Amino acid sequence: MQHLIKNQLSRLTAHLVVALAAMVGIGGATRVMEAGLACPDWPLCYGSFLPGHQMNLKVFLEWFHRFDALVISIGLLILLILSIIRRAILPLWLPWVSGLMLTLIILQAGLGALTVLQLLPSGIVTAHLAVALLLVGIISACHQGLIYELSQKRVNSDQFIQNSSVFIKSSFQSQKWWPPLAVLTTLVVYSQCLIGGLMATQWAAQRCLGKGEVCQWLHFHRFGATIATALVVTFIVASLFTDGWSRRQWPLLSFATFLLVLQIGLGHASMQLVLSAPGLTIAHQITAAILIATLSALTTRGIFSRMTIPSKSTLF
Repeated sequence: MQHLIKNQLSRLTAHLVVALAAMVGIGGATRVMEAGLACPDWPLCYGSFLPGHQMNLKVFLEWFHRFDALVISIGLLILLILSIIRRAILPLWLPWVSGLMLTLIILQAGLGALTVLQLLPSGIVTAHLAVALLLVGIISACHQGLIYELSQKRVNSDQFIQNSSVFIKSSFQSQKWWPPLAVLTTLVVYSQCLIGGLMATQWAAQRCLGKGEVCQWLHFHRFGATIATALVVTFIVASLFTDGWSRRQWPLLSFATFLLVLQIGLGHASMQLVLSAPGLTIAHQITAAILIATLSALTTRGIFSRMTIPSKSTLF
């Protein structure tokens, strides 16, 4: 029963990671297509749950963005309820994290309402993005925590340490530098996403390339991208060139490498086309959200690996 419930919640959190990344992408599409005010009221759209004859591409984007947020809210509520009902057999941290995420999605909905009612103010739109990306990172961490709980088999730690201390440290625990570097890398990438979001909500790139205005935002974004890229590369290279546990994370590290290269390519292509290709801009934002989810997953793996001692059969 315990294993079944953890497995079900792990699947739920995996779906929520996808739904949250999609919400960020749809939000980006809504901004690029200037559809943020396509539904003039909130929480309904033209006074109904599903608008009829008013439906067009812009209305659909705004409506679907809200619908995705509703589905996520229901999923997080289910996660919180189950984590409380089954708290005796689930990790102690799960109800608290679930409650935090539900609180954040309510805040997200409130910010979404303000963006409509106050006609898309830059600060509120950026805060809306900040909460969404934070949720992406937290739900990804929650998913990894549940995966670890599923793979975790507690043993007599004293006996295990006495017989296999070197084996544990090299194969089943992250190096001491991993969690701090992973946290720093994730936070810098998150901050870079917010800079990009703030720049986008002010249409700074278009204004700089077209009229030579507010170019400091574009320069700041490029500088931040350089710092973030350097940190991600350092983290990945250091991990892959370290024996034991770190190198065994190569699937996620390789995926992070792919996302980083893709993100740089999308950003460069967007600038070359003077931001005239909405699809590239939307893909740029979705990739950023997935990169945050990936880095958060790696961070969580490193932290959990140092908190507990798995059995020799654990292949985390």
